Amino acid sequence: MRIPLPGRRGLARLAVAAAMGATLSAAPAFAQAQAPNQTLRVVLINDLTAIDPVFSQAAFVRNHGFFVYDQLFAIDSQGKPQPQMVQSHTVSPDGMRYSFTLRDGLLFHDGQPVRAADAVASIKRWAQRDIVGRALAAATASMEVVDDKTFTITLSRPFALVLEALARPTGSALFVMPERIASTPANVAITEPIGSGPFTFSTSDWRAGDRAIYRRNPAYRPRSEPADGLAGGKVVQLETVEWVAMPDPATAAAALQNGEIDFIEQPTPDVIPTLERNRQVRTMAYNPVGFQVWLRINHTQPPFNDPRARQALLYAINQQDVLDGMGIRPSEQIPNCPAFFFCGTPLESRAGARGLGTPDLDRARGLLREAGYNGGKVVFMNATDSPLNNASTLVIADAMQRAGFNMDVPSMDWGTVTQRRNRREAPEAGGWNLFVTVANVLDGQNPLTNLYLASPGDSGLTGWPKDEQLEALRRSWWEESDPAKRQEILNQVQARAFDVLPYIPAGQFRTLAAYRSNVEGLRPVTIPVFWGVSKK
Repeated sequence: MRIPLPGRRGLARLAVAAAMGATLSAAPAFAQAQAPNQTLRVVLINDLTAIDPVFSQAAFVRNHGFFVYDQLFAIDSQGKPQPQMVQSHTVSPDGMRYSFTLRDGLLFHDGQPVRAADAVASIKRWAQRDIVGRALAAATASMEVVDDKTFTITLSRPFALVLEALARPTGSALFVMPERIASTPANVAITEPIGSGPFTFSTSDWRAGDRAIYRRNPAYRPRSEPADGLAGGKVVQLETVEWVAMPDPATAAAALQNGEIDFIEQPTPDVIPTLERNRQVRTMAYNPVGFQVWLRINHTQPPFNDPRARQALLYAINQQDVLDGMGIRPSEQIPNCPAFFFCGTPLESRAGARGLGTPDLDRARGLLREAGYNGGKVVFMNATDSPLNNASTLVIADAMQRAGFNMDVPSMDWGTVTQRRNRREAPEAGGWNLFVTVANVLDGQNPLTNLYLASPGDSGLTGWPKDEQLEALRRSWWEESDPAKRQEILNQVQARAFDVLPYIPAGQFRTLAAYRSNVEGLRPVTIPVFWGVSKK
């Protein structure tokens, strides 16, 4: 099971200000001008296998959402929330009541106007599933529709990040749907992808495992401001974007070089040198801050229902081995990053950090003995269609086996992982113990938005960690308005997370996207979006 690992070297420290890219000029905001008949063919990290961005927290569903839907607020290149569908808003002097007015001329793809009732219904459905939405809902006394364009949120207790919550770009990103669709129970997946965003989507054209097709929405009204991060004017200059399923990285790289596709979100590190030698191909850091490998742990099943078994993982896993095994070039690695809120960001903290460097197998085995581990199989789901997930899974599983775990590493595609990870049965009955996901800085940037840090137990996300102290600290952080006090609380959150281990940050790195040289307007915004993009 051991895979050979290349040398250990390199350090990449990245500035968070670049996380969402530089501001880029965009066309003025009236209904979109007629775009030339251009088709952009893109290969993203995963295939599209689901379309409800509330029901599923998978990144590929979020990517789909940014094509089809729009947001009330959006995150700019500095990480600040800016009005998107909202024209104006007011906040009461005590910060407890917010009023929002929507922009004129917003239409859903079915031709119906966007109303305040649609926004409120969308917020309420989203708040049932997303950790940020739940936090906002818990602090909300009422949410009311005033008229067709205006709605209010009145808080019952302090919540310092209302606008940041409404701009939620990841996890279950907050998108606005028609009220009739947003009224669907949050535990039932929608089948009608009607939004008001810059592209339309027809399920009849969608072939999972082949391609999904998005067409320019001629009725979309971009904002007048230049595009800036995920905010500003979403001016579409393409007629069609085809999201092509091409899981084999060598096939995708060859197709890019031949001009059969135009963009690869995350080519595997081993093909980057070949792509860089091709004069018709360019590369860019689409996510400058980078990604983390998150090892998600099922807290409800042995052996990891015992915290000592979880702690044993810290002394078995070497982040450097994980990054090397993934083939990440030294220049794109951030060795020894134990920060739950990413290294190279203003919220980087190493409080309470331990392990994750040179393995201490004796200590890992001792913790396993204390936990009463009896050699039972540990089911570590492996998404083999994702090269980075696959490589990191194999390296971690090998390290765990050397530490004394009895490993079972079933192969499956990522779509199957996203389904099986919701099962609560014992691993031998179809459940699971571990899986790896690769998260970007928007997924884990602070104690509120970090979807896998939340530890409410059965009501939380898959893995179901439960720790009242960690939850209280997280809540204190987003209720506190004083920056210095918030930093103190953040260090306490980080330290407690190392005690509880809802997941393990198993390595931080950066990857490069690749695209044809005739594609213009791509910006490093972390999430793949294609407004402002054109082909020569």
